[in-house]
Amino acid sequence: MGRMDAAITLTWVWNASQSSVPATQRESGTDKDRQPAIAVGKMGVMQSDHGGRSELADFLRSRRARLRPEDVGLVSHGPRRVPGLRREELAQLAGVSPIYYTRLEQGQSSNASDSVIEAIARALALDDDERAYLHELARPRPAKRRRQRADAARPGVVQLITAMRDVPALVLGRHSEVLAWNDLGHLLFAGHHDRTSPRRPADRPNLTRMLFLDPHSRELYRRWDEEASRAAASLRVAAGRFSDDAAMTALVGELIVKSPEFAACWAKHPVQVCGAGRKYLHHPVVGDLELDYEALHLPEDDGHRLLTYTPVAGSSSEAALRLLRASAEPERPDASSSTAQKRAGSPESGGVSERPGTRTRG
Repeated sequence: MGRMDAAITLTWVWNASQSSVPATQRESGTDKDRQPAIAVGKMGVMQSDHGGRSELADFLRSRRARLRPEDVGLVSHGPRRVPGLRREELAQLAGVSPIYYTRLEQGQSSNASDSVIEAIARALALDDDERAYLHELARPRPAKRRRQRADAARPGVVQLITAMRDVPALVLGRHSEVLAWNDLGHLLFAGHHDRTSPRRPADRPNLTRMLFLDPHSRELYRRWDEEASRAAASLRVAAGRFSDDAAMTALVGELIVKSPEFAACWAKHPVQVCGAGRKYLHHPVVGDLELDYEALHLPEDDGHRLLTYTPVAGSSSEAALRLLRASAEPERPDASSSTAQKRAGSPESGGVSERPGTRTRG
């Protein structure tokens, strides 16, 4: 566990100790009673430059450790105490001085140029998501002064997903909390939660927390290990982008403490922007589904995402979604039987027609 991760954990433990809410009520997958009371003056976690530099150092070390000398055309001389490239080897590949790279990895340099960061990214063989993450850590954006108000989905976005009756859809905040969902989105991912819970900030379900701490959600995913790894990687991207977000720090600390699986995933420093893919689900009502998801980042730059889940046309998953929607709709009398009853009650048919205060027999 890196220095920043340890600090995050200590921060969450400190916050949790201030709450009188029983632990069993704190593991339902919602944000209730989890609003952080981070003492920045005491902990200074992820809200200071030190937190970001520590994460940069941990990330560089983790990526350096996964490379072997022979992978990059270098000759290894003798046994190594730790796996991966040495700092001077990585510096040689990147074309920077060993002293400069060491200072960067130790968090003692905060003014690396874009060209240096790109050279290090190439030397470490980073993919596109990892490269973007490295730039976020090395050249963090200035912290924005945010208004102290509850986050919420725009009314127009809520109207949009409500109109999508045949497609499960959700709006997530930067911490993966559900800001809004339509009927199918609610039934698919959290039917055991109150349909109106996203309207109340303290009760909002959090998909990442549910994935690791809610048994109902764990059973929903047929490939839970893949889903867990992807969720941790996506959360780390968000944590790097919003490094001054106290609620993000609290969420990560809580998951590290409560979920050994999350702690193991997080320690690997996974980084992935999950913009599209496929979900393999087993729903308790309609069985197995395979749904393609798309994550659309909304333009306000506040971390909101609109997620949609669609089946292949004509597939069993499409039929399962129709069945899921029908299972929640109120039963309606069959149209043909209603028509027959009306005809049977008409005078022309010899039946009985009743109106308030009258009784006519044909």
